[in-house]
Amino acid sequence: MNQRERTTIYRHQLMLGERSWTLWATDKGLVRLSFYHDEERISQAWLSRYAGPHQFVEDREVFTELGVIQLLENYFAGQPISFTSLPLDLWGTAFQQEVWTGLAGIAHGQVATYKQLAERIGRPQAVRAVGAANGQNPLPVILPCHRIIGANGTLTGYRGGLVLKQELLQLEGIHHVGTAGHERFAF
Repeated sequence: MNQRERTTIYRHQLMLGERSWTLWATDKGLVRLSFYHDEERISQAWLSRYAGPHQFVEDREVFTELGVIQLLENYFAGQPISFTSLPLDLWGTAFQQEVWTGLAGIAHGQVATYKQLAERIGRPQAVRAVGAANGQNPLPVILPCHRIIGANGTLTGYRGGLVLKQELLQLEGIHHVGTAGHERFAF
């Protein structure tokens, strides 16, 4: 039996806004930004699926060097930020990665519907699959899944909860999105 090499996963927890978040990275780049409430349940399932044998190292310096801490602090201070310069190590299916990369093209202060995102990535018939992949986004805020809204212009599911989704949109100056959405797709 050929034993796989252990992956080193760097982690660091920090306060952004009024919430605790956890940053995760490998030597290749960022792999996850965890919501305060999904640390154990979701993260463990995700690690089991993608990381294989691994070890954790708590290290703020890795994230400081990547520049992600300063970018996130500026974002939560209300500054328009682009995260496109950050190195990412996306763990997911090829289709999920396609969707997540498509999210990066939605500019600060803009929104798009699931259908528009599906069209943007060249998969106009895959609206539901795009929605499911969007809900599995491992890097919320950085890959801005919160900028995806329902076709009727309302908030739709968000793993961080609709309150957080609305707060993130408002932080970006987006106040026209209706709050009559639902939690049906809260992954």
